Amino acid sequence: MRALVTGASRGVGAALVTEGVARGHEVLGTTRDGAGFTLEVTDPASQAEAARAAGAIDLLVCNAGVYLDRSAGIEDVTAEQLRATFDTNVTGVILTVQAQLANLSEGGRIAIVSSQMGSSERTGSSGFAYRASKAAAANIGANLATALKDRGIAVGIYHPGWVQTDMGGAAAGVTAEQSARGLWDRFEALDMESSGRFETFDGQPHPF
Repeated sequence: MRALVTGASRGVGAALVTEGVARGHEVLGTTRDGAGFTLEVTDPASQAEAARAAGAIDLLVCNAGVYLDRSAGIEDVTAEQLRATFDTNVTGVILTVQAQLANLSEGGRIAIVSSQMGSSERTGSSGFAYRASKAAAANIGANLATALKDRGIAVGIYHPGWVQTDMGGAAAGVTAEQSARGLWDRFEALDMESSGRFETFDGQPHPF
């Protein structure tokens, strides 16, 4: 399998590249800083260049994301945090899919990395921008599954777990390596029958 993983400079993204290669796949990992395969997910020109450079792929993993309002309540979240979060976590997903769609043929797969924090059943009192953006990302995945059904492209939506990364923090219960192993199990099993489902990294169904 030939895969493209966005947001691969660290954390879950970097672990996904390592795990995919260990399984015998060819995996391209993107970063914003020019280290390796460069992609700024919010920039259409960068997206177009990345699509030309990537060529044909079997799997697209939309993993790039930011969490800018971790401790901000409703009185504290700023307009800039909202804009920047949605630019990356929502617009970035759509632009990535648009750019890479021509590189995916029938039988291709798209994985959207969302979060349980975007679920309507996992409400909280902070992180409004992040929570809303991840709810939107899950919704995008569900609608993509319908939109791409006739093209034979399967779409999965995934919660990676509460992961020990800069975003998840040291108290999280899942390592990036454990998350990546579980997510790759999901990617390899993704087909048209399971398209449109929201699942956890370890294969449990997750509410939208």
